[in-house]
Amino acid sequence: MLAGPILRRLEPGRLVLWLVGSAALDLTLVLVPKAGASRRLPLDARHCRVIRIGRHACVHLIDVALPEPLPQDTLIEYDLLVTLDDGNEAGIAHWAPHLLHAGAARPNMVLRSRSDNILYGSCRKPHHPARDGLARADALLAEHLEQAEERPAMLMLCGDQVYADDVAGPMLAAIHALIRRLGLYAECLTGAVVADSEALYRHPASYYRREELLPAFRSNDALRDRFFGGSEKPIFTTANAHNHLVTLAEVMAMYLLVWSPVPWQLVADAPVPALKPRHAERWRRESKALAGFRRDLPQAARLLAHVQSLMIFDDHDITDDWNLSAKWETTVYEHPFARRIVGNALIAYMLCQGWGNRPDVFVTALVELGGLAATAAADDRLDAPVQDALIRRLLSFRQWDFVVRTKPTIIVLDTRTRRWRNRRRPGHPSGLMDWESLTELQHELLDETAAVIVSPTPMFGVKLIEVVQRVATFAGLALTVDAENWMAHRGAASSMLNIFRHTRTPGNYVVLSGDVHYSFAYDVEVRDSERPQHIWQITSSGIKNEFPRRLLDWLDRLNRWLYSPRSPLNWFTQRRDLALTPYLPDWRQQGERVWNGAGIGQVWLDAQGRPVRIMQHNADGRPSTCFRAPEQDASLAAAAEQPLSKH
Repeated sequence: MLAGPILRRLEPGRLVLWLVGSAALDLTLVLVPKAGASRRLPLDARHCRVIRIGRHACVHLIDVALPEPLPQDTLIEYDLLVTLDDGNEAGIAHWAPHLLHAGAARPNMVLRSRSDNILYGSCRKPHHPARDGLARADALLAEHLEQAEERPAMLMLCGDQVYADDVAGPMLAAIHALIRRLGLYAECLTGAVVADSEALYRHPASYYRREELLPAFRSNDALRDRFFGGSEKPIFTTANAHNHLVTLAEVMAMYLLVWSPVPWQLVADAPVPALKPRHAERWRRESKALAGFRRDLPQAARLLAHVQSLMIFDDHDITDDWNLSAKWETTVYEHPFARRIVGNALIAYMLCQGWGNRPDVFVTALVELGGLAATAAADDRLDAPVQDALIRRLLSFRQWDFVVRTKPTIIVLDTRTRRWRNRRRPGHPSGLMDWESLTELQHELLDETAAVIVSPTPMFGVKLIEVVQRVATFAGLALTVDAENWMAHRGAASSMLNIFRHTRTPGNYVVLSGDVHYSFAYDVEVRDSERPQHIWQITSSGIKNEFPRRLLDWLDRLNRWLYSPRSPLNWFTQRRDLALTPYLPDWRQQGERVWNGAGIGQVWLDAQGRPVRIMQHNADGRPSTCFRAPEQDASLAAAAEQPLSKH
């Protein structure tokens, strides 16, 4: 077993799980509710679709409709038994003991009747030196493992679960070693200097210099700048796409290496390529960071085996600034090599993330993918026309978003593939959702009393940073500063605010976001609305990534001076119709409104869908940070200053 099981969408009458084995496995699902009879469910072809991605790698997509619903709000132990060649069965305790907590014979799950306790986060970059927030979440789970009422309803991953565009050199070497070990399928490449994947892996520019692999045609100059991130981004971060993943095998190997410790055992002897001195020093730094990532990986995998995990892409799951503008799309999708790079990442996303959110909408695409895999069985090479046809289908696919009908309803937005393009100024950022998709969102919200909206990019961010992005856009530097926010496009921003004002949409919204590499919480009231409406913008980022600390301190301080709740500057922004109050992190030292530190977010909701507690659990071992409303903070401070009563 190479990776998994990962618990995906869980309902009383339906269980969806994901795992990868070195062969097509004969599996039996065992369910043992704390109160009730155990069940054995053989996973035949009706319940488990197997997609072969290499000679020794098969993705198992498990989708089980249960004849009798499982109980909610109680512990349910489960096991996946593998039938061995001798007829015996081996369970998770045998083939993945790292997934079990101390003293447990099997992993367990809880199907919560309400989504009132949610773990959430984004941006998990393996070679960032911070600790892994998923390991921190596993430690939290261990504290309440046997307390069903304290278990989170889900883990919501809000984007950048993998970084296909920002890959450490040692990670790329491990990817190539795993491709060889598992025999992941090769492919032909069009529009590149190299003819196929084998030539790519052998090429001297394969490490830290992949932008050199484009042919020296004038049409590729813009592609290098826009797609491979050739420009530095000194305002916020430095983009490094010089190890950008290219082939489907590379992206699939990346998923295995970021979700499971087992593949690392297969590539311990991955060779170090010949490097220039500046790249050799970088390799050493990245190796140290990856060593820490590998230490935390068993705990991260254990979390994914115990909690329902739902996921949505942001740009780094595919490529930096993915679909930023109409001009970006034209530049990339009209070039066969660039289109293949994006398409391969999208195939892998569908197989490893998207399918588990909403299995029913991927039936046709999975049939095509199965056909593509079948064509490779003879010579271990993907058929290029079939691969390109699948990529065309996925590039036009419009059902990546999904809805979870629970209490409250959870609506997860696709802010990447259905954008409101600026036709008049194609180089300017597109709106994050177009009018049609926003209309569909409004339809999902009608007559709901409360809703949780998952938007990978915050709807209401740090205003000063948004202003800097807007200025850069007007200067023609949108790609330089990641100029993507809801307020950057007037049409999309106005439509979203009108949805909030609608008399039949909820009175309480919680918006969960990531993307920005710092964490914050805002209480937002819509002015001039016919009824009171509250929006809580809650952001946790990153799981394993952070903002440059000194720069964020200055931006936060300037933002407090220029865009405080009473600042007249707010009237010159889209926020003139909003009253926005920042929540305060309790461990702040100098009045900070944002919190900088890798970790995982957690929010608890009351019966009306309002947040009663907002936490950022720090991955580095510091105490968890609580975001409090100003009045809560003031009352706690006053209580602390009261003298002790005399007895």
